[in-house]
Amino acid sequence: MEASHKIFKIKGCIQHYAWGGNTFIPEMLGINNIDASPCAEYWLGAHPSASAQILDHEIGTTLYDLIKKDPVEALGESIYKNFGELPYLLKVLDVKQMLSIQVHPSKKEAGLGFDREEAAGIPINAAHRNYKDRNHKPEVMVALSDFWLLHGFKEKSLLEKTLIDVPEFNILLPLFKRDGYQALYQFVMEMSVDEVNSFLMQTVKREIRYKKEGLLTKADPGWWVSKLFEGEDHISNIDKGVFSIYFFNIVNAKPGEAVFQGAGLPHAYLEGQNIELMANSDNVLRCGLTPKYIDVPELMKHTLFEGIVPLVMKGNEIRTGEKNYPCPVPDFAISKIDLKSNISYSNVSVSMEILLVTEGGVVLNNSMALKKGEAICLLPGASYTLISSGHCTLFKAFV
Repeated sequence: MEASHKIFKIKGCIQHYAWGGNTFIPEMLGINNIDASPCAEYWLGAHPSASAQILDHEIGTTLYDLIKKDPVEALGESIYKNFGELPYLLKVLDVKQMLSIQVHPSKKEAGLGFDREEAAGIPINAAHRNYKDRNHKPEVMVALSDFWLLHGFKEKSLLEKTLIDVPEFNILLPLFKRDGYQALYQFVMEMSVDEVNSFLMQTVKREIRYKKEGLLTKADPGWWVSKLFEGEDHISNIDKGVFSIYFFNIVNAKPGEAVFQGAGLPHAYLEGQNIELMANSDNVLRCGLTPKYIDVPELMKHTLFEGIVPLVMKGNEIRTGEKNYPCPVPDFAISKIDLKSNISYSNVSVSMEILLVTEGGVVLNNSMALKKGEAICLLPGASYTLISSGHCTLFKAFV
């Protein structure tokens, strides 16, 4: 492919999931959202169900089609050999309502689960299908705003304190001390709807009262529990995911900070906007805070039952203006590039790269202007220089 065709603008796909906000992504992209529909995610990748469009019609129609036509040219020989596809998916997320409590399987377990459901004849698009592909789904998020999430179980001493501080949870303390994380989580996850309502009703009512009285902050589990029931006159059918809000670490990532989540780590996004980069997979096991299919036994099989100290990455400055967030997987890597009027950025892509402008504007190779919300794709071997007349922020996804 000619050098001039190794760099081209792309346009992603908006996903209108109900939990999304209705202003952040449209404003970033400079489009009107006349009907105020939820705009939860903006996908930039080659996922067959929502591939990015190529805006240069001389090159092709979608990124998926371009890769399918000549995968070695588009991806590079080693990446095509190792993955057979673009191994990552870049997203922008606007989380207005809490996402489901979830866990992602390892690559080995994803393959086994996929083959098992195929053999059982479960349609790939069935609502009760757990494994949509044979891939793992590690992911990293970089906060664009003040971002809140649940991330792994609390350390033992902190979880014990929670079981002591919440009166209704006192009865769970001996079980946790004797049998540990898995026994505790299995006990509450296997409760019936009536048992959950009976167990949590007083807790929920108290947290709602505390929030109204201004006694809670977002660092408190009760703040998020109360948020679940905002606008409801009558409390019924309490989601057992409420237990996870108390048992998991509540993490606050400031703009520019990142959190990586690998296989087996239970987590849930709570609120805010971020850049998310993940392996190209749709394997999600859920156990609460969602109307989607829940499979507690399957989730329990793949959950990491140990307390952790969350790692919030500030990013490593690998060159002037570029911070990298190291992720322990071969599928993807991500950098944040900040440019000023006296700083340029030059590079030669070694894999397919996707660059997204999130602030300001930039000129590429003195010929292509990119403004906030615009993205480009660079094929392996593309040489480029970025120059900005003011402050500009980009995120770069690559392998």
